[in-house]
Amino acid sequence: MLEELRKIGLSDLEARCYLVLHEEQGLSGYEVAKRVSVSRTNVYAALRSLTDKGMCRVIQSEPVIYDAVPVDQLVRLLKSDFEQSARALLDQLHAPPQASASFYTWQGAKAIETAIRRLISNAQRCIVANIWAEDTYWVEESLLEAESRGVAVTLISIGSSHTALRSTLARKRSSPGSIAESRKFSLLCDARSALLGSFGRSHKLSALETDHPSLVELLQEEFYQEIVMKQLGQDFGHELQERYGNDYERILLPYKAYFKLPDGSA
Repeated sequence: MLEELRKIGLSDLEARCYLVLHEEQGLSGYEVAKRVSVSRTNVYAALRSLTDKGMCRVIQSEPVIYDAVPVDQLVRLLKSDFEQSARALLDQLHAPPQASASFYTWQGAKAIETAIRRLISNAQRCIVANIWAEDTYWVEESLLEAESRGVAVTLISIGSSHTALRSTLARKRSSPGSIAESRKFSLLCDARSALLGSFGRSHKLSALETDHPSLVELLQEEFYQEIVMKQLGQDFGHELQERYGNDYERILLPYKAYFKLPDGSA
């Protein structure tokens, strides 16, 4: 499998590190170096490169732990360019079962874009994307491709978004026309894997990937509430605003103080 991994752009050391992590996930850089019998300096450089290429995921701990991205997901992401190598990889490599739910961090535009494309390309039934209208370009092309495969796709945009996707919901902004310093986004695929992060200048560009059932369930519940509130707004919008104020401010006002910082900011 070393030669096949080289064909998709890995160096010899990167391929050896990937195979080690594929066979035994949850290793530190030191443990990987021991198994490939190469200096830690070179192994850490190879692991950084694998992470940049979206083939290795990082668990931020002490020490940092590395996991290989399951090979079946990589194949689906790369098969259009490396069909022959993908078939060989699928014949020989099978992703080991995950022992428990994990949290992985992605940093930088390229790593996040790759994670978005991989999760969407591996979705088989449904995808819910919640993202600011200004950031829709991060997901639109991949979502359209998934939609063409028969995947049920719903895009929830904060602000009006002009997209060719069939199922979209638009959420109002607190200040029409404004763009927040930090713009959150979430991606829920097949109700089993999720990606959460934010764009903007106030935070370093990063995202969290997880299959933890609690976070997956939270995103599901948020989606259900969006659907319910959208329908209620369509059916009883005038009555709701008259009774509870604009955007339910009369209900929410007593509780907004909970999240105020000592300096008065939210």
